This record gives sequence, C-alpha cells and structure tokens, in this order.
Amino acid sequence: MRRISFTKHADVKLELLKRHGFCVEQNFIENCVNAPDKVEKGYGERKIAQKVFDEGHVLRVVYEEKADEILVITVYPGRRSRYE
Repeated sequence: MRRISFTKHADVKLELLKRHGFCVEQNFIENCVNAPDKVEKGYGERKIAQKVFDEGHVLRVVYEEKADEILVITVYPGRRSRYE
C-alpha cells in the first residue's frame, strides 16, 4: 500500500473544519482514499474520493496518485443529499 501524505493546505483545512465542529481524523481520510464509497474524476489527474461521514454528510477527499505515494490536496464535507 502506498504512503498517504497531506499538503499544507489539507492540514490547514482539517484544523479549520475542527474549529467549526467538524472533527475529521486522519485515519478516516486514509480509509476514505483506500476504500471509498465513490470515486469521481477531478481536475487534471486528480481524483475525488467520497465516503459517508455521518447521517447527513459525506467527506470528499481530493488527491493525486503518484508512483510511491497518494497526496491529499484538500478535504471538505458535503451534504449527502447533494452528492448521493
């Protein structure tokens, strides 16, 4: 399994979400990338992995696959009603 790393932007975004009461653990993000409920094509070569987070939300993870790692670009919550 490839190593998963986070951009500075992704780290800042996780802190921002936490301050707004949306606490996401890094292991949940890793699980989202490794075993997503759904994957969509993103900008360029990027992909967007999606996994149910709670009753009303999904977590969407934008990432790039490299030869030796998966680089998480950003993370954002979405309403299940919009993305499912």
